[in-house]
Amino acid sequence: MNRRAVFIPYRPRTILNKGKRADHWFWTRYSAYPYIGCQHGCEFCYCRERKFSPYADPLDFATTIKVKENAAGLLRRALRGCPPDPIFTGDYQPLERKFMVSRQILEVCLELGFPVFILERSPLVLRDLDLIRAIHEKARAVVAFSIISAPGSPGYQRARQMEHLSPPPEKRLAAMEKLAAAGIPTGTCFMPILPGICDDDANLENVVRQTAEHGGKFVLASGLTLADQQKDYFLGVLSERFPDLLESYQKLYPPGSYASAGKGWRFTAMRIRELCQKYNIADRMPRPIIPGEKRALNKRIVEALANQVYTFELDGAPEHKVWAYRKAAWAVEDLEQDIGLVYRTMGVKGLQSIQDVGVGMAAVIEGMIAPESFIR
Repeated sequence: MNRRAVFIPYRPRTILNKGKRADHWFWTRYSAYPYIGCQHGCEFCYCRERKFSPYADPLDFATTIKVKENAAGLLRRALRGCPPDPIFTGDYQPLERKFMVSRQILEVCLELGFPVFILERSPLVLRDLDLIRAIHEKARAVVAFSIISAPGSPGYQRARQMEHLSPPPEKRLAAMEKLAAAGIPTGTCFMPILPGICDDDANLENVVRQTAEHGGKFVLASGLTLADQQKDYFLGVLSERFPDLLESYQKLYPPGSYASAGKGWRFTAMRIRELCQKYNIADRMPRPIIPGEKRALNKRIVEALANQVYTFELDGAPEHKVWAYRKAAWAVEDLEQDIGLVYRTMGVKGLQSIQDVGVGMAAVIEGMIAPESFIR
């Protein structure tokens, strides 16, 4: 790809995306992104899919970048009246040095007391460490780095070919170490784990070990998703660079599929869990809780239930069991009262009165309510 990047300032009508509740992965309820398109141009990026990208040509994703010049003002207005919850934001691609829209968004989050989650591929995020630290003290901040292969792994050079202009993982890990030293919760998003490129055991262990060695506290892992124009684009990249892998990917992602049709992903995730235990870090991200949060116990219980859902999924538990915990987590998330007060006032029957919390689930939650269950 030899195209020169073009930056197009524009003024969108909205910037804030709102969820009904926080997701159970990054614990974000909101998202606000400063740019459309990305100079890093990772070949596997899902943002090339039609529902995320305004470009008919997938190549434009990395070379035609739209700059939301009114982002800060839009976000300030949109957040007024919203209950504080983590915002997925930040985008430290090279043009951020000039336009500084990510920094402006962080300034709004600090001003209004909103936590942030930043997922990054660049050490440029360290430029705004002053803001990130201030947000963390006031409302909480987490910075994670997207890393799919670690130095020393057999497939490292192949993985680097799939990351286009992203700074090398060595620089991301060094930035992780500086954030950890500054007291900012940080870790790795091992996403996506590409079959045949970075799913070998040596790389899995290298990523987890080097995360731990650089102060990271978690490794979140997920597989590759492919849809519409991004799927065609990615398979084209494989055909050109790694033709030996093309047939296996076509089998893993048959026509009409989105996620891998293979069963290997669950075993990869279980291996990540084993390695995280070996290096004394987590394979789930701890939920950030705003200081003074009145429903902190509710959120801790939701975290515990969601973590159990993930364990059930890794273990291949029956769907009804998975859904019982997931729906209970949603119900506790939506509960407007402090669940501890509900329990102290009405006992286990009060827990049973919560939607989607039956007798068995009430007993599970009752066992979580003791304060010592949530000591960190």
